[in-house]
Amino acid sequence: MKTEHVICLLAAGLVPQRRRAVLNRFCIALAVGAVGAIAAIVLSRGVQPHLVTLVTTPMFWGKLAFPLLMAVAAIVLAARLSIPGASLGRAWLMLAVPYGIIWAVALAELLMTPAGERQALVFGHTWRQCPLLIALLSVPCYLALSWAMRGLAPTRLRLSGAVVGLLSGAVGTLVYVLRCPEMSVPFWASWYSVGMAIPALGGSLLARVAFRWS
Repeated sequence: MKTEHVICLLAAGLVPQRRRAVLNRFCIALAVGAVGAIAAIVLSRGVQPHLVTLVTTPMFWGKLAFPLLMAVAAIVLAARLSIPGASLGRAWLMLAVPYGIIWAVALAELLMTPAGERQALVFGHTWRQCPLLIALLSVPCYLALSWAMRGLAPTRLRLSGAVVGLLSGAVGTLVYVLRCPEMSVPFWASWYSVGMAIPALGGSLLARVAFRWS
């Protein structure tokens, strides 16, 4: 079959797409994934008993800010990766900024803390379960986002998978905040990062299967 014939077959029946079609598809997937993750944490573990009081404190919103900013940056990257030939530009900086800020604050807090108390700031009481729960809570969002990507046209599959996994992990972290009792910045910087890295790695490894066109 000649190349020109193949191109004609692929182009047949194409219709113009709305400019916001990619964003709309991601919004639907994120909404479905977030609802699934919230239902999972509420039904399995419940939320923080003092959540109503915590939402009035600046530290609670600081804890939410890290995964929220990571999610926003990952959405931008994922949307660009879903379009063939789209340039990533400086979008990577959007990931580096929140990561750099939280680690700068975490290191400052550790330096101002007596040496004997630093370990407690990093490990808290829940470091063993935190990354695992974040990874599990990322699954509904990853499944929904995989559906979204299959309807688009990512060409850099492993990179796209890693970014979708990171986005899923960020959403999972946002939901986990409803349960997490830790209020130490070094804890968030360490274990929230590990929790988001697990689905990012998994997303990269599963991309060729998860993003296969149906």
